[in-house]
Amino acid sequence: MAELSDEQLVSKYLAGDEKSLEILVLRYFKPIYTFIFRNIGDAKAAEDITQDVFVRVWKNLKKFKKERSFKTWIFSIAKNASIDFLRKKKSVPLSRFENQAGENILAERLVDPAPLPDEIFEREDAANLLRLAIDQLSLKYRQVLFLRYNDHFTFREIAESLGESIDTIKSQHRRAVIALKKTLQKLP
Repeated sequence: MAELSDEQLVSKYLAGDEKSLEILVLRYFKPIYTFIFRNIGDAKAAEDITQDVFVRVWKNLKKFKKERSFKTWIFSIAKNASIDFLRKKKSVPLSRFENQAGENILAERLVDPAPLPDEIFEREDAANLLRLAIDQLSLKYRQVLFLRYNDHFTFREIAESLGESIDTIKSQHRRAVIALKKTLQKLP
């Protein structure tokens, strides 16, 4: 049954075959988790959001339009869940960690997360540099690149997943590649 298309599995599930939904979850759990993690950068939260995505899929599977791609539908749910999380995420101002003398112990101990130039130069793994450069891109550019190169989506699938026109996605892809190239040129 694993060789069935996503849409066939959805139809079988809606006809009462519980195993079909299990196959879909197994098929998409890791890609959805990875997509969410790349969007929000928090492993624990990504696990929770991934579970929430699959609950949403389960609750809304009857509303799934069969003429749509299941893959793009589930990734659009994941995108929306990631955005919801980022909107709700509140930062704690550093001033809340000041003592009565006005000293901020936390701020003094914070380490600059950006690697030093010599540390970047010492890294042999090009993937680390690429990841660093991608993380500097805007969320919409990261999403387009991730779906295109990690999940091998077509531009049409990306457009459907992100709720944009195909021309917008092609334009965002081109801009993302240009921005990524510029960022990589700045890195040693």
